[in-house]
Amino acid sequence: MPTAKPARDPRTAVYVALAALLSLAGLDQTLLSTALPLIAADLHGQALLPWVFSAYLVASTIVIPLYGKLADHHGPRPLLVIAGSLFVAGSLACAASPSIEALIAARALQGLGGGGLMTLTLLSVAALYTPEERASRQGLLGAAYGIATMLGPLLGGLLVQHLSWRWALLLNAPAALVALALLARARFGQPQAGPERRLDWAGAALLAAALVCLLLATRSGLAGTAGGWALALLGLTLLLGFVAVERRAADPLLPLALFGNTGFSAAAVLSIGSGVGLFAAVVFLPLYLQGALRQTPTASALHLLPLMLGLTVASRLCGRALRRGASVRALASGGMLAMAGGFGALVGVLDWTPASAGAISLAVLPLGLGLGLLFPVLTVVSQRSAAPRHVGVATATPMMLRALGGAAGVSLLGSVLAHGVPAALAAHHGDRVLAFADPLQLVFELAAATALAALVAARLLPQRLPPVAGRATPG
Repeated sequence: MPTAKPARDPRTAVYVALAALLSLAGLDQTLLSTALPLIAADLHGQALLPWVFSAYLVASTIVIPLYGKLADHHGPRPLLVIAGSLFVAGSLACAASPSIEALIAARALQGLGGGGLMTLTLLSVAALYTPEERASRQGLLGAAYGIATMLGPLLGGLLVQHLSWRWALLLNAPAALVALALLARARFGQPQAGPERRLDWAGAALLAAALVCLLLATRSGLAGTAGGWALALLGLTLLLGFVAVERRAADPLLPLALFGNTGFSAAAVLSIGSGVGLFAAVVFLPLYLQGALRQTPTASALHLLPLMLGLTVASRLCGRALRRGASVRALASGGMLAMAGGFGALVGVLDWTPASAGAISLAVLPLGLGLGLLFPVLTVVSQRSAAPRHVGVATATPMMLRALGGAAGVSLLGSVLAHGVPAALAAHHGDRVLAFADPLQLVFELAAATALAALVAARLLPQRLPPVAGRATPG
């Protein structure tokens, strides 16, 4: 008799839809990097061009903790449909924008959805799979997100080169609609049982305002200026007000008790460090390859493929290792060391063979391996450190901090590069390769130092994954 085929796991289609939505959110963070010059020429908005990026970044970051808390109240599935719908509406509005101002507003709408996709997909995996299965599944999602972020410039360059920048923005809508259709029929992620709780709207408003001020203070054109310092001071003041409100709130947006858990606090610090590393690579390497080595946008993105490969392989292996009980501390420490080694290798390449794009491709492999080791560890440790009713906000917090770390790191490191290039151009008699390579070495040295400093936090992580809240510890 013929052997019966094994039954297909009904969760697979939902998981694929989640991976697609998370990838689209990551893709949109970098997709426009190669299209900005054409957008500026088409919409006559050179002065406002940085806000095309900033609007999405600010909007997506400020809603991450709110989505996490709402998911604790209502479950992730309905919120995922809402976030996806906002994302699609924003994508369509972006593609149809008649002016730079309209495009900025549409990007903000898209960011309000994109921030939810980044958080709620991971929460949905926690609802779909057992604690033993989550690490490997979330590792794959982390790899998908990282790959999408890296593919953004390549895909954007191809679309801009052969179609138009509007197609680069419209691309997300069809895939997102298919994924949403699958999720609308699925049933998972029921809210925690218990009395109805009022959302901490005062805390949400204060945190959103604080994040807006801090993110804007780090953006290009404001960082280091009087206006930038004023925004930073206002953001810190609002943040202190947020902490005061959270201490008194009956059901706080971000329970401060989470940071009393050493593992959660360590994961938060590592999230900031991984954000600096990820966005430093995504932003500055294409800038060097295109600005100094005269690579096309497509070619410069291809040189980052080893970084994507390292991230994919390491995320997959890390998820499996966590499932087998590997040392959390060792995986995170190895990830930070690999990141530092990758930036160190880039410093060496820029010093010895600055004109070799191939050498840069090899140097970014350990950087991708390090990021791939970190993403699953930080997500799973944060979730395991929280009570079941706080899993949503515990998942959202490291993602919010990663975005903040990336934004602040890119701004500060970008200032180093911007101040160093003119002096280096004069010193090297107009040689663009050496003029970019010299200050970029300092940028990558600082990024490596950040990764090494975060090793202290890695040593504070638990040796093994904490038991699932509510489940007895074995033995």
